[in-house]
Amino acid sequence: MSTHATQVSRLSWAQVSARRLARHALSEPAAQARPADIAAALCGAHAQVLSAAEVSIALRIAGATRTDVRDALWHERSLVKTYGPRGTVHLLPTRDLPLWTGALSAIPQSASPFPDHVRMTPEQTDSVVEAIGAALADAELTIDELTDAVVERAGAWAGDRVMPAFQDLWPRWRQAITTAAHRGVLCFGPNRGRKVTYTNPHRWLPGFRPAAGPDALAALARRYLHAYGPSTPEHFAQWLAAPKRWATGLFDSLTSSLQRVHVEGAAAWQVAGDTAGDTAGGAPRGVRLLPYFDAFVVGCRPRELLFPGRAAERALVPSGQAGNYPVVLVDGTVAGVWHQRRSGRKIAVTVEPLAPLASGHRRELDAQVERLGEILEGTPELTIGPVAAGPHA
Repeated sequence: MSTHATQVSRLSWAQVSARRLARHALSEPAAQARPADIAAALCGAHAQVLSAAEVSIALRIAGATRTDVRDALWHERSLVKTYGPRGTVHLLPTRDLPLWTGALSAIPQSASPFPDHVRMTPEQTDSVVEAIGAALADAELTIDELTDAVVERAGAWAGDRVMPAFQDLWPRWRQAITTAAHRGVLCFGPNRGRKVTYTNPHRWLPGFRPAAGPDALAALARRYLHAYGPSTPEHFAQWLAAPKRWATGLFDSLTSSLQRVHVEGAAAWQVAGDTAGDTAGGAPRGVRLLPYFDAFVVGCRPRELLFPGRAAERALVPSGQAGNYPVVLVDGTVAGVWHQRRSGRKIAVTVEPLAPLASGHRRELDAQVERLGEILEGTPELTIGPVAAGPHA
């Protein structure tokens, strides 16, 4: 990447960690924010486990509960559940859909993992996306109902059960479901019993169009750097599941608005002059219980600094992926794992610290467990000891 930025600043890991905690509303919950504001600040809340996304957002807002997040998603429609970064399910601000769809649909697509007789041509993909948009324009459909609607509009070939998935064969059209979301014609609707439904976000944001790709990508890169920076093109590429060379080119196109910095001796980038909310010499403080796939642990890098020593062994899966375990964050670094099990209103919370907690940290942990109970609208009971639950897939 080009290095013609101006002055090079040097930042410690503690300074970077304190900045990120503040911008993620983890150093102190936001007093006036709404769920959509938090989702925007995080560049999306991972929602493969929707209950975890509810905790992720609510813990960052003073006094908020899971009901507040659910109301924002299903009643206010200020949040939308859709396929976001890495093609994974996220809660995004509905108001930001033009930016997100413009950016995600402009990222170079990786080669199809399927053989020739399974994959779809670009023309077939366009046909399926058009069919999805039309079928969902005024409806909330289950996956089986959507299959019937797509086959009716696009043709019988779209329903051929040729796509290997979860020891089964899915209809061919389902290869395009993430593409349809990224083009802005599909998102999740409320569950119908235990069945997932899909709908068209145009129902809630009439007339929206994906923003122009280059502008949307530039804006998304700057938002990412505000939330997770200083960072590198490689880390940005990993966050998006995009090609590293492409991400380097994107950062190169933005160097006039970026500033090169050193973090613990390693080169990284931030938005030039973006120091809003920073505290000079501030150190990360506090204990936080972060749920499955919380944006902070998934998006913040380098992993070896966020997950030091035993934390990497205990809280990362062998591939190095983060988020599969709920983690205990102590002064900005991962220092344990936790798990909760609910029975009626009772919530059994088990916390496994990787080292003994100082008395101040223990008091903060007690407060965090109480806060978790408020968010989940139940009565928590804390146990300090080993967490037996394995990683979430």
